[in-house]
Amino acid sequence: INRAFITSTVSLDMALGRNALPNKDTWGVGIMGYTDRSAGGAVMFNYGSLGTSYHLGLDEDGYKQIGIGFQATYANMSINTSQLKFEDQLTTSGFTGVTSEIFNNANLNTSYFDLNAGLMYSASTTDRNHFYAGVSMYHINQPKQQFTGALYILKPRTTFHAGGYFPLGQMTTLHFSGLYSSQAKATEAMLGGALQFFATDPEEEKPVSFYAGSWVRFNDAIIPYIGMEFSDFRLGVTYDVNNSTLRTASERRGGIELSLIYVHRPPESRGLPCPKF
Repeated sequence: INRAFITSTVSLDMALGRNALPNKDTWGVGIMGYTDRSAGGAVMFNYGSLGTSYHLGLDEDGYKQIGIGFQATYANMSINTSQLKFEDQLTTSGFTGVTSEIFNNANLNTSYFDLNAGLMYSASTTDRNHFYAGVSMYHINQPKQQFTGALYILKPRTTFHAGGYFPLGQMTTLHFSGLYSSQAKATEAMLGGALQFFATDPEEEKPVSFYAGSWVRFNDAIIPYIGMEFSDFRLGVTYDVNNSTLRTASERRGGIELSLIYVHRPPESRGLPCPKF
């Protein structure tokens, strides 16, 4: 499947109202841009999202919190029909025939508005451990997708997720997480973890560390992961190794994912631990 999917995401989030809120509470806002190209670039999805969340401290220091968030998304989908290949074009020389499919326009476009929400509980007992569990729902308003007359309603998707991290020794920390997602009759389940090895003293303000581990997407793929954390940056690499029945066609090949995260810590930051994915 040559160039089946090429997906890019950029996001930014920050805390607001630090001086106006109780010290144990946090209010945040974030924006996200997402683009996905498939079928050799013939099909494109573009999303722009604006989100906000409030984390309410449940104890005096704010180490136990419950958070609720909402996200609004504007989505645009387009299909360049001139780049599509159909079954009736297939000849002994390849897709060289003429298709009987007829489109009024070379480019089909549709847009819709989407609404998502989530709830999460998190807790820490020391500055070196953290645990969380949450639930989120996407497509709450069940937006309508339509290209050429046929109408498709995007069904809600519900996701349960949990995880955390805790030290295994002075220089090693175990991170773990799991996820279960369901939409209509489709489901997805993932579970795994990674070890964090500190290259410098973990008590330093910004220690250097390395990550190595793996996640499993059940009935689909094994996902090895390596990463590095230094200064305010986190760099990660994963690769899906397909192990489902699709492996006959994929030859066990999957998708590579690269991530680069920058975390800015203001001088007045309390330094509360947060989930790492």
